[in-house]
Amino acid sequence: MAKRISNDSVIGDILKEIIIQNKLQPGIDAISVSNAWASLMGNGVKNYTKEVVLKGSTLYVSLSSSVLREELAYGKEKIMKMLNEEMGREVVREVILR
Repeated sequence: MAKRISNDSVIGDILKEIIIQNKLQPGIDAISVSNAWASLMGNGVKNYTKEVVLKGSTLYVSLSSSVLREELAYGKEKIMKMLNEEMGREVVREVILR
């Protein structure tokens, strides 16, 4: 049975509790990482990005340019670090470029 929340609770705490109870965090993380990819990588990379999918802690990025894929492959660690800093916690542990 659901835990009753008192009337003097902070709305942020209530929302966190709802997210935890309904197991919504993975979906929220997937959307947030996709948005972070678009904002951090800029329009040049964004135009060649077909799909950004987060499965567990692995980020799969489909690119339409093989040259760009090779270029980004050299900076996977930096990409992970930037995305995790943007998220405020470690969400991405591996980046796979396709």
